Order: sequence, then structure tokens, then C-alpha cells
Amino acid sequence: MAESDFPGWHGTTIIGVRKGGRVVVAGDGQVSLGQTVIKGTAKKVRRLSPGGYDVVCGFAGSTADAFTLLERLEAKLEATPGQLARASVELAKDWRTDKYLQKLEAMLIVTDGKDLFVITGAGDVLEPEHDIAAIGSGGNFALAAARGLYDHVDDAETIARRAMEIASDICVYTNGKLTVESIDG
Repeated sequence: MAESDFPGWHGTTIIGVRKGGRVVVAGDGQVSLGQTVIKGTAKKVRRLSPGGYDVVCGFAGSTADAFTLLERLEAKLEATPGQLARASVELAKDWRTDKYLQKLEAMLIVTDGKDLFVITGAGDVLEPEHDIAAIGSGGNFALAAARGLYDHVDDAETIARRAMEIASDICVYTNGKLTVESIDG
């Protein structure tokens, strides 16, 4: 099978919601290959604790690529303790300029409870407007749902869970088996 014939991995919806001094990152558990669900219980949200400094990360894209990026982020955080913004920018610079890293296909949502960023392979470190970030195949659905809920629901986790439920009802590459991590700001 030629690479262009390969059906490709699809799936993942990750959302980060900041409200009331807390950030919640939630991700679904579905991994699909073409039209087939390969796994329904993948964990795409993780907590890193380099040097006792907690960071919650969610990833969309190739799992191996995402793990490579998470390892790099953890090393950057160890080199710049307590400075998520600086570590994220350093990771994005490496990702954009390193020939090996340029081939990685993933996106990250990262937070330390104060900052909330989306990191991309294009060299972007984006701080979302409206205290909500979403990535992945169902990201736009989750983002729209969370934006609609934000002014009416006081709890970040409730917003994230409800937005993911809505996204999973719309996006065929997203399921309702969530991994949820929260961190106080």
C-alpha cells in the first residue's frame, strides 16, 4: 500500500477551559484508522511534573509524535522551572527548525493553571481568547459548545465535559470516554 493510499489516523478532541481559578483539560479516548475504531480508551491528557512543577497537557495527532513532543516539553520545563511560556516558546522554536521534529504531526494544549497555550508545529504558541482552547478533529465543535456554555455555567469541568459530550455527538472521530485533568491557577 502506497503512503498516499494509507487511510491515516483520525480522531481526538482535546479541550482546555479556564474559569474560576482552575483549568480543566479533557480529551476523548477514540483512535481511528480510516473508518475503523482501533481503540476507544486512549489517554490523550497527561500530567507532567518536572521538578515538582505541575503541567497538564493534552495532545492531538500521532501518538508517538505527541510523546516525543511531551518529552521535549518536559526537558524544556526542567531547564526553565516555573516558566511554561518560555518552555513552550523554546519547544515551538525547536519544532519549527529541527529537521527531525518538523516531521512530527501533533498539536498540544498545555497549562500550568495560570497560562493556557496551544502549541503547533508551525512554531505557534497561542494563548486562546475567551479562556478556551480546543484541538483535534472535533475541536471546533467542542470550542463552539464551550463558548456557548461559558457565560451560563460556573464550573470549568462541567463546561469541558458538556462540550466534549456535544463534540462526541457530532464528530465521528470522537467518543465520550474522557480523560480529565484539572489544575488550580
